[in-house]
Amino acid sequence: MSYLTEVRLIRDEVESFDKYPFSVPAIRNLDRLPLHPAVTYFVGENGSGKSTLLEAIAVCAGFNSEGGSKFMNFRTHSESYPLADAIKLRRGVLREKDGFFLRAESFFNVASYMDEISDPVAMLNNYGVVSLHGKSHGETFLMLAGTRFSGGGLFLLDEPESALSPQRQLAFLRIIHNLVQDRGAQFLIATHAPILMAYPNSTLYLLQENGITESKWTETEHVQLMRAFLDRPSSFIHHLFEAE
Repeated sequence: MSYLTEVRLIRDEVESFDKYPFSVPAIRNLDRLPLHPAVTYFVGENGSGKSTLLEAIAVCAGFNSEGGSKFMNFRTHSESYPLADAIKLRRGVLREKDGFFLRAESFFNVASYMDEISDPVAMLNNYGVVSLHGKSHGETFLMLAGTRFSGGGLFLLDEPESALSPQRQLAFLRIIHNLVQDRGAQFLIATHAPILMAYPNSTLYLLQENGITESKWTETEHVQLMRAFLDRPSSFIHHLFEAE
Protein backbone atom coordinates (compact mmCIF):
# COMPACT_ATOMS: atom_id res chain seq x y z
CA MET A 1 0.00 0.00 0.00
CA SER A 2 1.16 3.56 -0.68
CA TYR A 3 1.02 6.23 1.97
CA LEU A 4 2.79 8.58 -0.44
CA THR A 5 2.08 8.02 -4.13
CA GLU A 6 3.76 10.99 -5.76
CA VAL A 7 5.94 14.02 -5.15
CA ARG A 8 5.42 17.04 -7.38
CA LEU A 9 7.34 20.28 -7.68
CA ILE A 10 4.99 23.27 -7.84
CA ARG A 11 7.16 25.14 -10.29
CA ASP A 12 5.17 28.37 -10.02
CA GLU A 13 6.17 28.49 -6.34
CA VAL A 14 9.89 28.61 -7.19
CA GLU A 15 11.28 32.14 -7.08
CA SER A 16 14.41 31.29 -9.06
CA PHE A 17 15.89 28.13 -10.53
CA ASP A 18 19.31 29.78 -10.30
CA LYS A 19 19.34 29.52 -6.51
CA TYR A 20 20.08 26.41 -4.42
CA PRO A 21 18.49 23.90 -4.11
CA PHE A 22 16.50 24.58 -7.29
CA SER A 23 19.73 25.09 -9.23
CA VAL A 24 20.66 21.42 -8.68
CA PRO A 25 19.95 19.81 -12.10
CA ALA A 26 17.85 16.95 -10.72
CA ILE A 27 15.70 19.37 -8.72
CA ARG A 28 15.50 21.94 -11.52
CA ASN A 29 14.09 19.30 -13.87
CA LEU A 30 11.71 17.78 -11.32
CA ASP A 31 8.04 17.70 -12.24
CA ARG A 32 6.05 14.66 -11.06
CA LEU A 33 7.75 11.67 -9.48
CA PRO A 34 5.67 8.55 -8.72
CA LEU A 35 6.65 6.72 -5.53
CA HIS A 36 6.69 2.93 -5.22
CA PRO A 37 4.27 1.51 -2.65
CA ALA A 38 7.07 -0.58 -1.08
CA VAL A 39 10.53 0.95 -1.61
CA THR A 40 11.71 3.98 -3.60
CA TYR A 41 15.44 4.64 -3.96
CA PHE A 42 17.12 7.96 -4.69
CA VAL A 43 20.61 7.28 -6.02
CA GLY A 44 23.28 9.65 -7.27
CA GLU A 45 26.68 11.17 -6.73
CA ASN A 46 27.45 13.57 -3.88
CA GLY A 47 25.72 16.84 -4.65
CA SER A 48 23.17 15.23 -6.95
CA GLY A 49 20.28 16.30 -4.71
CA LYS A 50 19.13 12.91 -3.42
CA SER A 51 19.41 13.81 0.27
CA THR A 52 17.99 17.28 -0.38
CA LEU A 53 14.95 15.78 -2.08
CA LEU A 54 14.44 13.18 0.66
CA GLU A 55 14.73 15.84 3.35
CA ALA A 56 12.14 18.01 1.60
CA ILE A 57 9.74 15.08 1.34
CA ALA A 58 10.26 14.32 5.03
CA VAL A 59 9.60 17.90 6.13
CA CYS A 60 6.56 18.16 3.84
CA ALA A 61 5.25 14.87 5.32
CA GLY A 62 5.45 16.31 8.84
CA PHE A 63 8.78 14.99 10.13
CA ASN A 64 11.36 17.00 12.02
CA SER A 65 14.05 18.20 9.60
CA GLU A 66 16.82 16.70 11.74
CA GLY A 67 15.21 13.29 11.93
CA GLY A 68 13.18 11.13 14.26
CA SER A 69 9.47 10.51 14.45
CA LYS A 70 6.79 13.13 13.90
CA PHE A 71 6.43 14.01 17.56
CA MET A 72 10.08 15.07 17.84
CA ASN A 73 10.17 18.84 17.80
CA PHE A 74 13.75 19.90 18.36
CA ARG A 75 16.18 21.91 16.28
CA THR A 76 19.90 22.42 16.86
CA HIS A 77 20.24 25.09 14.17
CA SER A 78 17.99 27.51 12.34
CA GLU A 79 17.52 26.71 8.69
CA SER A 80 14.84 27.18 6.05
CA TYR A 81 13.72 24.44 3.65
CA PRO A 82 12.52 26.14 0.46
CA LEU A 83 12.19 22.87 -1.45
CA ALA A 84 9.79 21.52 1.16
CA ASP A 85 7.64 24.62 0.65
CA ALA A 86 7.62 24.12 -3.12
CA ILE A 87 6.66 20.45 -3.33
CA LYS A 88 3.34 18.77 -2.88
CA LEU A 89 2.87 15.18 -1.77
CA ARG A 90 0.06 13.10 -3.14
CA ARG A 91 -1.18 10.63 -0.56
CA GLY A 92 -2.89 7.27 -0.86
CA VAL A 93 -6.24 6.38 0.64
CA LEU A 94 -4.72 5.20 3.93
CA ARG A 95 -2.57 7.26 6.27
CA GLU A 96 0.51 5.81 7.90
CA LYS A 97 0.18 4.78 11.54
CA ASP A 98 3.86 5.28 12.29
CA GLY A 99 6.96 6.74 10.74
CA PHE A 100 10.58 7.71 11.16
CA PHE A 101 13.05 9.95 9.32
CA LEU A 102 16.62 8.72 9.73
CA ARG A 103 19.46 11.10 8.90
CA ALA A 104 22.87 9.62 9.49
CA GLU A 105 24.45 13.06 9.93
CA SER A 106 22.06 14.14 12.69
CA PHE A 107 21.30 10.82 14.37
CA PHE A 108 23.44 11.89 17.36
CA ASN A 109 21.06 14.82 17.93
CA VAL A 110 18.04 12.50 17.80
CA ALA A 111 19.67 10.15 20.31
CA SER A 112 20.43 13.04 22.66
CA TYR A 113 16.88 14.34 22.41
CA MET A 114 15.46 10.91 23.22
CA ASP A 115 17.72 10.65 26.28
CA GLU A 116 16.31 13.95 27.51
CA ILE A 117 12.60 13.23 27.11
CA SER A 118 12.25 9.46 27.63
CA ASP A 119 12.43 7.26 30.70
CA PRO A 120 14.58 4.11 30.51
CA VAL A 121 11.62 1.71 30.39
CA ALA A 122 10.05 3.52 27.43
CA MET A 123 13.40 3.58 25.61
CA LEU A 124 13.88 -0.15 26.17
CA ASN A 125 10.37 -0.97 24.96
CA ASN A 126 10.45 1.27 21.90
CA TYR A 127 14.08 1.13 20.82
CA GLY A 128 15.55 -1.99 22.37
CA VAL A 129 18.10 0.01 24.38
CA VAL A 130 18.03 2.24 27.43
CA SER A 131 19.93 4.93 25.53
CA LEU A 132 20.58 5.29 21.81
CA HIS A 133 24.09 6.37 22.81
CA GLY A 134 24.62 3.05 24.59
CA LYS A 135 25.58 1.04 21.51
CA SER A 136 27.65 1.51 18.38
CA HIS A 137 26.03 3.42 15.54
CA GLY A 138 25.44 0.24 13.55
CA GLU A 139 24.08 -1.75 16.50
CA THR A 140 21.74 1.07 17.43
CA PHE A 141 20.45 1.44 13.90
CA LEU A 142 19.60 -2.25 13.56
CA MET A 143 17.88 -2.19 16.95
CA LEU A 144 16.01 0.92 15.87
CA ALA A 145 14.86 -0.73 12.63
CA GLY A 146 14.01 -4.05 14.27
CA THR A 147 12.26 -2.63 17.33
CA ARG A 148 11.04 0.90 16.61
CA PHE A 149 10.00 0.50 12.95
CA SER A 150 6.55 -1.01 12.79
CA GLY A 151 3.76 -2.04 10.45
CA GLY A 152 1.72 0.59 8.68
CA GLY A 153 4.70 2.95 8.79
CA LEU A 154 6.36 5.45 6.47
CA PHE A 155 10.15 5.40 6.79
CA LEU A 156 12.56 7.82 5.14
CA LEU A 157 16.24 6.92 5.39
CA ASP A 158 19.13 9.14 4.34
CA GLU A 159 22.33 7.17 3.64
CA PRO A 160 21.75 4.46 6.28
CA GLU A 161 24.80 2.57 4.96
CA SER A 162 27.04 4.95 6.92
CA ALA A 163 26.10 2.97 10.03
CA LEU A 164 26.09 -0.52 8.56
CA SER A 165 28.72 -3.06 7.53
CA PRO A 166 27.96 -5.08 4.37
CA GLN A 167 26.72 -7.97 6.50
CA ARG A 168 24.40 -5.69 8.44
CA GLN A 169 23.17 -4.10 5.23
CA LEU A 170 21.97 -7.58 4.26
CA ALA A 171 20.32 -7.93 7.65
CA PHE A 172 18.61 -4.59 7.11
CA LEU A 173 17.27 -5.72 3.74
CA ARG A 174 15.61 -8.59 5.57
CA ILE A 175 14.01 -6.12 8.00
CA ILE A 176 12.72 -4.07 5.06
CA HIS A 177 11.29 -7.21 3.47
CA ASN A 178 9.49 -8.26 6.65
CA LEU A 179 7.99 -4.81 7.18
CA VAL A 180 6.91 -4.45 3.56
CA GLN A 181 5.58 -7.95 2.99
CA ASP A 182 3.90 -8.65 6.29
CA ARG A 183 3.14 -5.25 7.76
CA GLY A 184 2.49 -2.78 4.95
CA ALA A 185 5.41 -0.41 5.41
CA GLN A 186 6.69 2.06 2.80
CA PHE A 187 10.34 3.13 2.52
CA LEU A 188 12.04 6.04 0.75
CA ILE A 189 15.82 5.62 0.82
CA ALA A 190 18.67 7.85 -0.38
CA THR A 191 21.79 5.71 -0.70
CA HIS A 192 25.12 4.99 -2.38
CA ALA A 193 25.23 1.35 -1.29
CA PRO A 194 24.76 -1.34 -3.98
CA ILE A 195 23.62 -3.86 -1.34
CA LEU A 196 20.96 -1.59 0.13
CA MET A 197 19.59 -0.60 -3.28
CA ALA A 198 19.11 -4.26 -4.31
CA TYR A 199 15.61 -4.81 -2.89
CA PRO A 200 13.63 -6.21 -5.84
CA ASN A 201 10.17 -4.82 -5.02
CA SER A 202 11.18 -1.22 -5.61
CA THR A 203 11.68 1.74 -7.92
CA LEU A 204 15.16 3.19 -8.30
CA TYR A 205 15.59 6.80 -9.39
CA LEU A 206 18.95 8.05 -10.62
CA LEU A 207 19.63 11.74 -10.00
CA GLN A 208 22.02 13.13 -12.62
CA GLU A 209 22.83 16.25 -14.64
CA ASN A 210 19.95 15.54 -17.03
CA GLY A 211 17.39 15.20 -14.26
CA ILE A 212 15.79 12.21 -12.54
CA THR A 213 15.39 8.96 -14.46
CA GLU A 214 14.23 5.52 -13.45
CA SER A 215 17.00 2.92 -13.61
CA LYS A 216 17.63 -0.74 -13.01
CA TRP A 217 19.95 -1.82 -10.19
CA THR A 218 22.35 -3.48 -12.62
CA GLU A 219 22.58 -0.31 -14.72
CA THR A 220 23.70 2.01 -11.94
CA GLU A 221 27.30 3.18 -11.96
CA HIS A 222 27.54 2.21 -8.29
CA VAL A 223 26.92 -1.46 -9.06
CA GLN A 224 28.96 -1.53 -12.28
CA LEU A 225 31.96 0.14 -10.68
CA MET A 226 31.88 -2.08 -7.60
CA ARG A 227 31.56 -5.20 -9.75
CA ALA A 228 34.45 -4.13 -11.99
CA PHE A 229 36.63 -3.28 -8.99
CA LEU A 230 36.01 -6.63 -7.30
CA ASP A 231 36.78 -8.45 -10.55
CA ARG A 232 40.11 -6.61 -11.05
CA PRO A 233 41.19 -4.85 -7.85
CA SER A 234 44.91 -4.89 -8.62
CA SER A 235 44.33 -3.30 -12.03
CA PHE A 236 42.16 -0.56 -10.51
CA ILE A 237 44.72 0.18 -7.79
CA HIS A 238 47.57 0.24 -10.30
CA HIS A 239 45.86 2.74 -12.61
CA LEU A 240 44.64 4.82 -9.67
CA PHE A 241 48.12 5.28 -8.24
CA GLU A 242 49.77 5.63 -11.65
CA ALA A 243 47.56 8.65 -12.26
CA GLU A 244 49.31 10.59 -9.50
